[in-house]
Amino acid sequence: MVGRLEYVPLREIWKHEAYDFTTWLFENCDVLNEQLGLTISPLEKEKSVGPFNVDILAEDYSGRTVVIENQLACTDHDHLGKLLTYMSNLDAKVAIWVSTNPRPEHVTAINFLNEVVPQDTQFYLLRLQAFRIGESDPAPLFTIEAGPSDEKTAGGKVKKELAERDKVRYQFFEQLLAKANQVTNIFNSVSAVGYQNWVNAGAGKAGIMWSFVVMKKTARTEFFLCHSDFEINKARYEKLLSQKDEIEQKFGEPLNWDFNDSRKQQYIRTTCPFGGLDHEERWADIQEDMVDRLVRLEKAFGPHIKSLN
Repeated sequence: MVGRLEYVPLREIWKHEAYDFTTWLFENCDVLNEQLGLTISPLEKEKSVGPFNVDILAEDYSGRTVVIENQLACTDHDHLGKLLTYMSNLDAKVAIWVSTNPRPEHVTAINFLNEVVPQDTQFYLLRLQAFRIGESDPAPLFTIEAGPSDEKTAGGKVKKELAERDKVRYQFFEQLLAKANQVTNIFNSVSAVGYQNWVNAGAGKAGIMWSFVVMKKTARTEFFLCHSDFEINKARYEKLLSQKDEIEQKFGEPLNWDFNDSRKQQYIRTTCPFGGLDHEERWADIQEDMVDRLVRLEKAFGPHIKSLN
């Protein structure tokens, strides 16, 4: 038997935008992660910006500030202005505007912003709908109406090609992943990117990732605890930390155990000693070292992953 998809008016689910929907989204930011391909962790609701309040203040995997503005209505100029105000006053790099009915004019505006802003700044406009099948609970559906792309974020005179820094990052990750795929299948379904300084791959359990990270002067490989629930990440980190000696013995050297109560994600890192993106003459050494560290991390943490809650 096949059920019929039924549209559900959003006000039946969330009576009040601020009290109901914003609270729900704050507690379920992972639904945005799935749609946008980001890793967002909420920090604060109704964050004060002078006399105004941003609906949700968050951060992404690299520590960039994210602002989220919600509308259970058509988009309007007032909320577009608020979004820009919050971005500038909070030095945010990612803006997410959620609406039940994005107007074409505002879709065009968000696309325009993505064309002219710096490479590390991104704007998204999402359409929110909800559906159910039969007597099931209603489920939200987020659709990207406008967002960054390689062409849009290139901007200005280089609109049709990636910015130079993005192209360099893309080349680095393309070479790195090719080397990794020769010795492990962890990243074999991951593509190179140029718009961010990391690539992630699943570690076989929800909320756990492997990461390659490259900055201008440094590069590292990480075991990344990124579940949407802080307490789960904390419990997993503490369990692994209790086995630190065994893990580091298998890895072959000390690791950087980076726990911070003020953020949701937690990291266990190992840094390459040969430099980063700006040291192109040493890329081969850097990439081979990063892959070697990944293989050793997998060996050290692999036996413990299954036992994590």
